[in-house]
Amino acid sequence: MKGFKLFILFVFISSAGFAQGAGSYRGVLKLPNGSEVPFNFEIKNNNAYFINGKEHFAASGLRKVNDSLFINFDQFDNELALKIEGKQLTGLLRKKDGSGHATSVTATYGDTYRFRDKGKKPAGDITGKYDVSFERAGESDENKVGLFKQEGNKLYATFLSISGDSRYLEGIVEGNSFYLSSFIGSGPAYYTGTFDNSGHVTGTANGRSFKALKNVNAALPDPYKLTYLKDGYTTFDFSLPDINGNNVSLKDDQFRNKVVIVTIGGTWCPNCMDEAAFMAPWYEKNKNRGLAIVGVQFERKMDQAYVHKAMENFKNRFGIGYTEVFGGLADKNAVAQAFPALNTFLSFPTILFIDKKGKVDQIYTGFTGPATGNYYQQFIEDFNEEIDKLLAEKFKRHG
Repeated sequence: MKGFKLFILFVFISSAGFAQGAGSYRGVLKLPNGSEVPFNFEIKNNNAYFINGKEHFAASGLRKVNDSLFINFDQFDNELALKIEGKQLTGLLRKKDGSGHATSVTATYGDTYRFRDKGKKPAGDITGKYDVSFERAGESDENKVGLFKQEGNKLYATFLSISGDSRYLEGIVEGNSFYLSSFIGSGPAYYTGTFDNSGHVTGTANGRSFKALKNVNAALPDPYKLTYLKDGYTTFDFSLPDINGNNVSLKDDQFRNKVVIVTIGGTWCPNCMDEAAFMAPWYEKNKNRGLAIVGVQFERKMDQAYVHKAMENFKNRFGIGYTEVFGGLADKNAVAQAFPALNTFLSFPTILFIDKKGKVDQIYTGFTGPATGNYYQQFIEDFNEEIDKLLAEKFKRHG
């Protein structure tokens, strides 16, 4: 977020309330399939903040050039390039280097609603936990757990899977239909669906159809049992470069006789951002207890300058004080090849807990972030119990 400085200059655009660009906006992303995905943001303190439920997600910075406004998302290598026309902003969501497909976007100053309330009362309350099955090409694809919370006609939701969660979704209920969206600078999320009084829900999510059934006992596989070491392996090691090009190995003296947490992720990954937002302050509070953390980042490009900038921005955004290393290209097969001790690799992020002797005690697949409520609190409780247990063990690592 702070990898480079932006010179920010605001002027009074009009007397109609667009003073210095500060204030609330309603944006609309126009997708190639014709869908229009609404989102909300505000500009204050020389930055833009994207609002999804309880979250205000900060952009990496913004700048004004003549009659144009640029909002940067360093972590996704994206930007909103917008022309200022009174209270209207029009432009594109695009890659900073101009590659790939650009998405048309408009935004209106002063609008605070997300989906327009047409006055149609909800036909029911869909608050609850759901078994969710997503489909692609008519075949079962992936099972998830849906969490819905309805307040009047307002709706908040997230979907949990073995790879993480869909973060904060926000929307509205009209009759027996609902609409949800989310946007933090990467591709937008857009969910629509219908429900009945028997707990059945059908819908689409970014073009994928899904079915859901209300079930208080809906659950996913145990995240501690999905990834494990292959037979014949008890330890986990690597030799990878840090942000300055110096190789780091878990056999280095800095890790001797310490409990070590290894997290495998990428700076582009929203669930990895949630994990870093937890891990960085946790480490600062606990680093003197005899433990260490190593973040292994797999990136979307192999270019050295790109990787350095991405990792530096990530470090600064979350205040990371622990070691970060570069693992390679962000591809699950590439991760599996880089770490042959693992039986598989299912998710960015994945967390390994390593005891003082260098043995892997547990592996946690995915991340249940703050949008999941009680699931997130349970993760924190389990995480601390695991660390306390490993720190209490008396044996020392060989070497």
